[in-house]
Amino acid sequence: MINKLVIVAAIMALMTGCASVPMESPEVSNKAKEFNTPSEGMAGLYIYRPSGLGAALMKDIWVDEKCVGQSAQNVFFYEEVLGGVEHKVSTESEFSPNDLFINAESGENYFIEQFIKMGVFVGGADLRHVSEAQGKHHIAKLGLAKKGSCSGSYHPEKKPVKNSSMRDD
Repeated sequence: MINKLVIVAAIMALMTGCASVPMESPEVSNKAKEFNTPSEGMAGLYIYRPSGLGAALMKDIWVDEKCVGQSAQNVFFYEEVLGGVEHKVSTESEFSPNDLFINAESGENYFIEQFIKMGVFVGGADLRHVSEAQGKHHIAKLGLAKKGSCSGSYHPEKKPVKNSSMRDD
């Protein structure tokens, strides 16, 4: 019985600590929150992680197998991608990456929420495409993380890609 309590306490401590990642200045973050139209021929991806389960975890985010950065709670990334083509957004998870396809149209912004879910040993991460209204609502409270630093544990050949549908909750 005591062993079970120790295990539960250890898991809860791991899931409730705080992780931090390098952040952009408030000015750069506020500029990204203007949600301007992307550059000519491009689409915008807002990838964010609000607060919640797994505060102590940092998880890599990749677009088309290129590192965007490591997420922590209460951060977002903005990435411009070529419009008119499908892009793969991926996140590091417990055993292998989870992927989401976005058919990005030129001149449009897309909002992708990264969320932490319970895992076998540590929390895993997944992605979902959300409505513009929901994405803007969450991002208004978040800070823009600096791009370009991933743990390097992404292995796309380990798991087939899945599609996720947009949520409006």
